[in-house]
Amino acid sequence: MGQVKIGIIGGTGLGEALGAESGQWHQIETPFGRPSAPILQTQLQGRSVVVLQRHGAGHMLSPSQVPYRANIFALKSLGVTHILASGATGSLRQHYAPGDLVIVDQLIDKTHCRVSTFYKCAAVHVEFADPFCPVMRQWLLDAATRMEDFRVHDGGTYVCMEGPAFSTRAESQLHRSWGGDLIGMTAMPEAKLAREAEMAYALIAMPTDYDCWKSHNPGTDRQALLEEIRTNLERATRGNIGLMKAAIEDLSMLEHHRSPAHTALDLAIWSDKSSIDRAEVERLAILWGRHFAK
Repeated sequence: MGQVKIGIIGGTGLGEALGAESGQWHQIETPFGRPSAPILQTQLQGRSVVVLQRHGAGHMLSPSQVPYRANIFALKSLGVTHILASGATGSLRQHYAPGDLVIVDQLIDKTHCRVSTFYKCAAVHVEFADPFCPVMRQWLLDAATRMEDFRVHDGGTYVCMEGPAFSTRAESQLHRSWGGDLIGMTAMPEAKLAREAEMAYALIAMPTDYDCWKSHNPGTDRQALLEEIRTNLERATRGNIGLMKAAIEDLSMLEHHRSPAHTALDLAIWSDKSSIDRAEVERLAILWGRHFAK
């Protein structure tokens, strides 16, 4: 395939944590408004990358308020081909311990307040059986073998809830019965929109604590629990940054193996293309323009 360009989506302070604080800032207007924050184009491990804070400066956007369509559109407009995302989660399984990293492979979508498609004026049905790019997942797993002191899990099912409140105990048990391994609030519709934009997408999940299916020890101080979660998040973040850097050092796998996502729209546009409003075709040309005859 052509040149690989990595877009990194993560929490507030991600650029500083990556050591990528200098570069060119882009404030982009999209048909869906502005993205969460200005996007930093910088160098990481000698590679050009762009970095976007999902929740905006100061972490002011709740998961339901994140402008997911604007974020993905803006990254596409900057030439991003592969999105490397990360996010904190709760664990639904004993063996996904707080502070570990998980290269997730499946999703269950429980969101209900978010627009999950770019294409409101046409019937566009992307394949989404495997929501995360298999090439990127293997690229990350290979990089994980070069790390020490961090446990990285191959695969896990991420349940994406609407939030912003956390689960009830009954919901947590239900999610476990469904086969969920992790619970979070931001993977959807981010992953689906990336697929609609023909961009490869992978997610590094960072469990910070066990979800409420697992009871805390009686008498545990709430402040102590919060400090424990913060400690777990700091450890997982260090591992996440290390894994990202290790992977970005070597992009050869991404350069030589095309992601299935890069042809996601080839058979997905079911509407008669000649009947789709040309203004809409042009408005979204960055996303689907290659599929329309000039």
